[in-house]
Amino acid sequence: MMAYKKRHDNRAVDETRPIIAKAGVIKKADGSAYFSIGKTAAYAAVYGPREMHPKFMQDARRGVLRCNYNMMPFSGMGERVRPGPNRRSKEISMVTEKALLPVVDLDDYPYAVVDVFIELPQTDAGSRCAGICAAAIALADAGIRMKDMVAAVSVGQVEDLLVVDLDYEEEAHEEGDVADIPLAMIPSTGEITLLQMDGKITKENLLKAIALGKPVLQRIAEIQRKALKEKFDNHGDNNE
Repeated sequence: MMAYKKRHDNRAVDETRPIIAKAGVIKKADGSAYFSIGKTAAYAAVYGPREMHPKFMQDARRGVLRCNYNMMPFSGMGERVRPGPNRRSKEISMVTEKALLPVVDLDDYPYAVVDVFIELPQTDAGSRCAGICAAAIALADAGIRMKDMVAAVSVGQVEDLLVVDLDYEEEAHEEGDVADIPLAMIPSTGEITLLQMDGKITKENLLKAIALGKPVLQRIAEIQRKALKEKFDNHGDNNE
């Protein structure tokens, strides 16, 4: 049995799959974005702030952030995804909200809601992280006041190798233990806003995997900011 000493696609351990990020991709949304990492692609559309319905869910002190994560039926690498909400999509919607809330300032919008819809037409691992990256760009594009970006990527361990941005083949590796750890971070403070885990890893290696991921998250945040800058630079050119 060959140990997993080198990644199957020859990436360095701290190298992500190719990333594409764009802002302002859905015309009728208040803010929108596209974020792809390898073969995983996410669109995010933001609507609001707008009056929240049902009214009993309104907050008199500040606006509410509501995220809706959805994998399209033919998006997955494995079996066909059943359309409509399921337990997994509800759970990812909730953790996406929690990952983004620390940077979103909704104090000026009592009784209102900001809705974020995340659609994944294609997935090959790391889908919740791609969704969070797209949503953060879309919120900024919508003009929602934010303290910073939120960047997300998976880190983990395949056999004894610590890696960043596991793909489907690495997640499904059967020769030894695999740990997949979705991680989201506020770049300016290093605060972690999402940390989940699927698989087994020692505490020591978990800390090493997080340390491996932090500089990568800084690079992803730069890509997110660049997407926004390009959109607004182009917008400015069009107005001249």
